[in-house]
Amino acid sequence: MGVLSNIKDKLFGNKAAAEPAKTTNTVQSATNVSNAAPVVVNTPPPAPAPAPEPVDVEAILEAAVKAKGIKLNWRVSIVDLMRALDLDSSLAARKELAAELNYTGTAADGSYEKNVWLHKTLMKTLAENGGKVPKELLG
Repeated sequence: MGVLSNIKDKLFGNKAAAEPAKTTNTVQSATNVSNAAPVVVNTPPPAPAPAPEPVDVEAILEAAVKAKGIKLNWRVSIVDLMRALDLDSSLAARKELAAELNYTGTAADGSYEKNVWLHKTLMKTLAENGGKVPKELLG
Protein backbone atom coordinates (compact mmCIF):
# COMPACT_ATOMS: atom_id res chain seq x y z
CA MET A 1 0.00 0.00 0.00
CA GLY A 2 1.55 3.29 -1.08
CA VAL A 3 1.57 6.75 0.41
CA LEU A 4 -1.14 7.95 -1.98
CA SER A 5 -3.38 5.04 -1.00
CA ASN A 6 -2.82 5.86 2.67
CA ILE A 7 -3.83 9.48 2.09
CA LYS A 8 -6.96 8.44 0.17
CA ASP A 9 -7.90 5.93 2.87
CA LYS A 10 -7.58 8.59 5.57
CA LEU A 11 -9.75 11.03 3.61
CA PHE A 12 -12.22 8.80 1.77
CA GLY A 13 -12.30 5.78 4.07
CA ASN A 14 -11.27 2.30 3.04
CA LYS A 15 -14.05 1.62 0.56
CA ALA A 16 -13.80 -1.35 -1.74
CA ALA A 17 -14.36 -0.46 -5.35
CA ALA A 18 -17.64 -1.74 -6.65
CA GLU A 19 -17.37 -4.12 -9.57
CA PRO A 20 -19.47 -3.36 -12.62
CA ALA A 21 -22.72 -5.27 -12.71
CA LYS A 22 -22.90 -8.14 -15.16
CA THR A 23 -25.80 -9.93 -16.75
CA THR A 24 -26.09 -13.45 -15.41
CA ASN A 25 -27.52 -16.44 -17.15
CA THR A 26 -29.44 -18.89 -15.01
CA VAL A 27 -30.28 -22.35 -16.25
CA GLN A 28 -33.56 -23.61 -14.92
CA SER A 29 -34.93 -27.06 -15.59
CA ALA A 30 -38.52 -27.44 -16.59
CA THR A 31 -40.66 -29.11 -13.96
CA ASN A 32 -42.90 -32.06 -14.72
CA VAL A 33 -41.60 -32.34 -18.28
CA SER A 34 -39.43 -35.28 -19.19
CA ASN A 35 -36.55 -34.80 -21.62
CA ALA A 36 -37.23 -31.08 -21.91
CA ALA A 37 -34.36 -28.73 -22.82
CA PRO A 38 -33.14 -26.43 -20.07
CA VAL A 39 -34.56 -22.94 -20.07
CA VAL A 40 -32.05 -20.05 -19.99
CA VAL A 41 -33.27 -16.96 -18.19
CA ASN A 42 -31.33 -13.71 -18.69
CA THR A 43 -31.30 -11.72 -15.49
CA PRO A 44 -30.69 -8.01 -16.04
CA PRO A 45 -28.01 -6.33 -13.95
CA PRO A 46 -29.17 -4.52 -10.83
CA ALA A 47 -29.74 -0.79 -11.10
CA PRO A 48 -26.51 1.18 -10.61
CA ALA A 49 -25.95 2.65 -7.18
CA PRO A 50 -26.29 6.42 -6.99
CA ALA A 51 -23.01 8.31 -7.35
CA PRO A 52 -21.42 8.87 -3.96
CA GLU A 53 -21.35 12.38 -2.56
CA PRO A 54 -17.97 14.09 -2.88
CA VAL A 55 -15.80 13.86 0.22
CA ASP A 56 -15.16 17.28 1.77
CA VAL A 57 -11.35 17.21 1.96
CA GLU A 58 -11.19 20.65 3.55
CA ALA A 59 -13.58 19.74 6.38
CA ILE A 60 -11.74 16.49 7.13
CA LEU A 61 -8.34 18.16 7.22
CA GLU A 62 -9.58 21.09 9.31
CA ALA A 63 -11.07 18.65 11.83
CA ALA A 64 -7.83 16.64 11.89
CA VAL A 65 -5.76 19.75 12.55
CA LYS A 66 -8.14 20.90 15.28
CA ALA A 67 -8.00 17.48 16.93
CA LYS A 68 -4.19 17.62 16.99
CA GLY A 69 -4.24 20.97 18.77
CA ILE A 70 -1.14 22.24 16.98
CA LYS A 71 -0.67 24.71 14.17
CA LEU A 72 -0.49 22.88 10.83
CA ASN A 73 -0.81 24.69 7.51
CA TRP A 74 -2.15 21.81 5.40
CA ARG A 75 -3.38 24.25 2.71
CA VAL A 76 0.21 25.01 1.69
CA SER A 77 2.46 22.37 3.18
CA ILE A 78 2.52 18.74 2.05
CA VAL A 79 4.38 17.90 5.26
CA ASP A 80 1.68 19.48 7.43
CA LEU A 81 -1.06 17.80 5.40
CA MET A 82 0.54 14.40 5.97
CA ARG A 83 1.11 15.14 9.66
CA ALA A 84 -2.55 16.16 10.05
CA LEU A 85 -3.53 12.71 8.76
CA ASP A 86 -1.05 10.96 11.10
CA LEU A 87 1.04 9.78 8.15
CA ASP A 88 4.79 9.62 7.74
CA SER A 89 5.91 12.95 6.26
CA SER A 90 9.59 12.06 6.02
CA LEU A 91 11.66 12.75 2.92
CA ALA A 92 11.47 9.06 2.03
CA ALA A 93 7.65 9.11 2.21
CA ARG A 94 7.49 12.25 0.08
CA LYS A 95 9.88 10.69 -2.46
CA GLU A 96 7.55 7.68 -2.65
CA LEU A 97 4.53 9.97 -3.08
CA ALA A 98 6.36 11.86 -5.86
CA ALA A 99 7.00 8.57 -7.66
CA GLU A 100 3.33 7.55 -7.28
CA LEU A 101 2.21 10.91 -8.69
CA ASN A 102 4.67 10.56 -11.60
CA TYR A 103 6.94 13.48 -10.74
CA THR A 104 9.26 14.16 -13.68
CA GLY A 105 10.74 17.49 -12.64
CA THR A 106 14.33 18.19 -11.70
CA ALA A 107 13.85 19.86 -8.31
CA ALA A 108 15.89 18.28 -5.54
CA ASP A 109 14.18 15.95 -3.09
CA GLY A 110 12.82 17.91 -0.16
CA SER A 111 13.06 21.22 -2.03
CA TYR A 112 10.41 23.88 -1.76
CA GLU A 113 9.60 23.50 -5.48
CA LYS A 114 9.10 19.76 -5.27
CA ASN A 115 7.00 20.02 -2.10
CA VAL A 116 4.77 22.66 -3.76
CA TRP A 117 4.38 20.38 -6.80
CA LEU A 118 3.48 17.45 -4.53
CA HIS A 119 0.82 19.47 -2.71
CA LYS A 120 -0.79 20.85 -5.88
CA THR A 121 -0.73 17.50 -7.65
CA LEU A 122 -2.15 15.73 -4.62
CA MET A 123 -5.02 18.24 -4.42
CA LYS A 124 -5.80 17.69 -8.12
CA THR A 125 -5.63 13.92 -7.68
CA LEU A 126 -7.96 14.02 -4.69
CA ALA A 127 -10.44 16.16 -6.66
CA GLU A 128 -10.31 13.71 -9.58
CA ASN A 129 -11.08 10.84 -7.20
CA GLY A 130 -14.19 12.22 -5.53
CA GLY A 131 -12.74 14.81 -3.20
CA LYS A 132 -14.26 18.24 -2.77
CA VAL A 133 -11.18 20.49 -2.74
CA PRO A 134 -11.25 24.29 -2.45
CA LYS A 135 -10.73 25.83 -5.91
CA GLU A 136 -7.81 27.97 -4.75
CA LEU A 137 -5.88 24.76 -3.97
CA LEU A 138 -6.33 23.34 -7.45
CA GLY A 139 -4.39 26.04 -9.33
